[in-house]
Amino acid sequence: MKFHPGRAIRVLLLPLAAGLALSALPVQRAVAASALVNGGFESGGSGAARPTGWSEHGDTGASYTEAGGHRGGYRLTHYAPSAYRVETSQRLSGLANGPYTLTAWVRSGGGQNAAHLALKNCGSAEQRTALPVSSSGWIRIVTSIKVTVNQCTISINSDANAGNWINVDDLTFASGTTGTSIHGADISSLAKSEAKGGVYRTHSGTRGDAVTILKNAGMNYARLKVWVHPADGFNDKAHVLALARRIKAAGMKLLVDFHYSDTWADPGAQAKPAAWAGHSYGRLKSDVYTHTYDVLHALKAQGTTADMVQVGNEISGGMLWSDGSTGNWTQLAALLNSGYDAVKAVDPSTVVALHLAKGGDKAGTRWWFDNARANGVRFDAIGLSYYGYWDGHPLADFQATLDDVAARYGKPVFVAETAYPFRLDSEDSLTDQIDTTGELAFGYPATVAGQTRWMNDVASIVEAVPKDRGLGVFYWEPTWTAVAGNGWDPADASSGNGWENQALFGYDDRALSSMTWFRHR
Repeated sequence: MKFHPGRAIRVLLLPLAAGLALSALPVQRAVAASALVNGGFESGGSGAARPTGWSEHGDTGASYTEAGGHRGGYRLTHYAPSAYRVETSQRLSGLANGPYTLTAWVRSGGGQNAAHLALKNCGSAEQRTALPVSSSGWIRIVTSIKVTVNQCTISINSDANAGNWINVDDLTFASGTTGTSIHGADISSLAKSEAKGGVYRTHSGTRGDAVTILKNAGMNYARLKVWVHPADGFNDKAHVLALARRIKAAGMKLLVDFHYSDTWADPGAQAKPAAWAGHSYGRLKSDVYTHTYDVLHALKAQGTTADMVQVGNEISGGMLWSDGSTGNWTQLAALLNSGYDAVKAVDPSTVVALHLAKGGDKAGTRWWFDNARANGVRFDAIGLSYYGYWDGHPLADFQATLDDVAARYGKPVFVAETAYPFRLDSEDSLTDQIDTTGELAFGYPATVAGQTRWMNDVASIVEAVPKDRGLGVFYWEPTWTAVAGNGWDPADASSGNGWENQALFGYDDRALSSMTWFRHR
């Protein structure tokens, strides 16, 4: 992530036309075998008021099949010109007890009070996954549950306002389970915030430690950036060591993000640290190894070994320019491998990740990692940034990128950075990075509810990566509230924040309810 004033322009997606609703009787029918019936909604064709094998409850005229399926010719649609609530469901009996996963392909125009898939009446607590807002591309989502009573009900639900619609298709129900292991956040700004008087409170208003508040909300992994010799003295080795002790004491894991710079490193800026500026390429390889080893060895020595390390931050264009740019893959590969070797020399079990920006850019991400592989770059995991308002690609493209790189390179994937605003006004004098409705991701308002939904939907897409290769998500800078002196520019003490409307603490310093995303399955 780089702090900058530029803003992406959101391309509006064309709305999907929905057909006329047909009525159906609200009859619940059980399937007498363990197989899901008509999961592709092909039986009965277009206009089926009650698809074969399925039952409907509520405003049944709002549930029907129509042409335009994900793979086949037809799909299930929920739509009505007036507000409606409807459930399309199928009860499976004769199931062997054990874990099961429902997989479905979905689209949604957004705007509903709720739109979700659920597994219920299975003998364990009901499980739900909301439908992400996607007006054009299909998105695969999953929902898992443990069946203990030999039966389970698959439920498709809409609580919608007038004109809202969803499409659902190609459902499967099979043995297996899903979930994500990383529910994390980058809290690199916290030490400076606290030093400048930053205060953090629980949702009820009790003043507390931000690390503890986040941990209690469900956060299990912290990410810390490290600069070489930053102008303000923060985000250096000493501060990383101090914050790492608090993170590990709270029972969380630690990701260390090496920028190999004195300031922000990202696709538009990969400046060498001032101390390395005159070094030869051969010396830079040694610098990368020594700096990486030094920080990580100090962490291990104090009992806070890094669980994961990023060798570089958003290195889509390489790092340590110009020696390590993507214009010279041989040199970039050697610099990256120098960092990899240093990590493994400290602790072979530490995961080494490579981190690119623009998580929705499948072609660009594939180009980068194809070159990395061809040049022998060693790594264990792939991290991607995905900011829906900047990326330029919708959620469906983001899923396609995750799926592609996980399969193509056989590596686990995670979201290294994402965030979303809960309001649009600024608390300090600096205009916030996102401050108008036109900048928002389509279908996600700048509210606490919108922020919560964005995070859960991004996490759901990561959860759905095949073969359990989706590790999870890091929220970027939830503690970067508006505190005088804790601005974006380490060389300018008067610089403002610009990010406080995307923190997970409100302008009253209280924890927002959007922290519930940390408990995503």
